[in-house]
Amino acid sequence: MDRIEWHDLPAATRAAVERHTGPVEHVETAPHGVMSRLACTLRTRTGRAFVKGTLEDDPQAWVYRHEAQVTRNAPRAPRVLWEVDAGGWLLYGYEFVEGRYPDLTPGSDDLARLVRTLTAISDTPWPETLRKKPLHTRWADFLPQDVPPCLHGRRLAHTDMSPHNMLVNSAGELLLLDWALACPAPAWADTALTIPRLISAGHTPQQAETIAQQVPAYHAATPATLTLFARTLHAAWEHWEQTRPMPHRAALTAAAQTWATHREEGRQTSAHTLSS
Repeated sequence: MDRIEWHDLPAATRAAVERHTGPVEHVETAPHGVMSRLACTLRTRTGRAFVKGTLEDDPQAWVYRHEAQVTRNAPRAPRVLWEVDAGGWLLYGYEFVEGRYPDLTPGSDDLARLVRTLTAISDTPWPETLRKKPLHTRWADFLPQDVPPCLHGRRLAHTDMSPHNMLVNSAGELLLLDWALACPAPAWADTALTIPRLISAGHTPQQAETIAQQVPAYHAATPATLTLFARTLHAAWEHWEQTRPMPHRAALTAAAQTWATHREEGRQTSAHTLSS
């Protein structure tokens, strides 16, 4: 992604932003990992705001609109402060969150915060005014032609549960950032998607599932449903690792495989016990 600096924006765009923020006194460009043409923190006399956006005619401009609309409906998310469409640029201002990335290693106090956030998300319906393919459609290539009803769902799901999309704020709440990939999904989907992240952080599959079971929606899902989901997640991530390799994908795919294998072995053990 070709990044542009704040001072290189058209004067009309900057002026439109400053009508919301007041005069900008200092700008901090976000790390290059943020996939936006513009991503920075603006400091003004009244405080800070995180700004992200792209050219108005960018084919991906709809993603920014979608993300802002979802974020407005999402729990444990920064507030959307304003929208600017000026000078050929589409920009969104978000509440600046002062915080730190969570520690997801075994024994961390942040695990309880994570469970509370996952529970809040699982209770949130998808805003039906927004059109987005559901998760089972996104993964259609890795599922049976007749998708089981257990993988349908109309709850709001973030779907990108990287710890770098999480911040623990000064109030001790774990917030989720970057809702661009959000879509309708089963209520337990984000919790299930977090399990490989916990395995990557040092948990055994059993330890990760013990944490996940504290989220009521995940606890209510049937073992067969979760096994199918784990198998599908591993297939999807393995495919993307091979076709769209990125530095972080190998470790995630390995964690997903560990989880899927754990669930398959558990299923086989249960079947053997029942037949004995």
